[in-house]
Amino acid sequence: METDHVGEPVPAHSNEVLRVHERILGASSVRSRNLEVRSGRRVHVIEAGEGPPLLLLHGSSTSSLSLLPLLQRLDGVRAIAVDRPGFGLSDPVHVPPERFRNAAIEFVDEVLDELKLEASALGGGSMGATWALWYALARPGRVDRLALLTSAPLLPGTRIPAPVRVMAVPVLGNLLARVVKPSPKMVVRLMSSVGEKDTIGDYPDLIESMVAAGNDPIASAADLAEFRAIISPLGFRRSLRVQPNELRRVAVPTLLIWGDHDPVGPVKVAQATARLISNAQLEMLPAGHVPWLGNPERVSELLSGFVGSGSDG
Repeated sequence: METDHVGEPVPAHSNEVLRVHERILGASSVRSRNLEVRSGRRVHVIEAGEGPPLLLLHGSSTSSLSLLPLLQRLDGVRAIAVDRPGFGLSDPVHVPPERFRNAAIEFVDEVLDELKLEASALGGGSMGATWALWYALARPGRVDRLALLTSAPLLPGTRIPAPVRVMAVPVLGNLLARVVKPSPKMVVRLMSSVGEKDTIGDYPDLIESMVAAGNDPIASAADLAEFRAIISPLGFRRSLRVQPNELRRVAVPTLLIWGDHDPVGPVKVAQATARLISNAQLEMLPAGHVPWLGNPERVSELLSGFVGSGSDG
């Protein structure tokens, strides 16, 4: 076990997680490395391509490995997918629920600083999209372009799939975490609940990585902490919900990629979001909550064109 800059122990991810990452990344064309950010924690990133920078943030219950289908297809873009704290191979960070949004902004600050990027295009899927939106609102000068690759939880009108709501219930969630062993079948059920039943089977490596994460105490704790920070017994926490007036303040060009049967945010939510953001482009695709699983070529084409169109070259 390693220690951080103040001498506190930093727990290590499980051997299963390390083995899965080594195998999947070793077979891919992406570059993998650890950053040591200002707080002293390690942040794992994977990178591919050359061109204007695009920082990508993954969603809950997974890692930057979920973004590999995009990184391997983007054209003319320097794509950098980040493992958020506690996920993938990044060190965990304990954050009180009331500081969750501020801590997300501070994390992206640290990553951009360590990458020596004054500004970058910023994108994300699911909760990664929410983090990207929060950051664009807090640091508009550091975001060139904003890409929400799925519906972002906490947007006006979004809702919580039942399996996720159950995991956030304190007593029941703890019991399930102890009793239910993660398995490929469980991952398929989870992905089915977000409209991706017909696509997840095409990604056995992603399923394996999500099983490993579910068996990893660090990633599991990060997942549970995130759910409990954003979800109350009545739904998404009101204090963290993105308000319509905040969307009206988004000034950078924004690409919204949305699945037409996304259970987190139906089509009407996508349309309302696009109307509120002054410079928004909405692309609807035949998909659930993770459009790039079933449409990797189209999402990569949209994202490459969007980020590349903001560069001088």
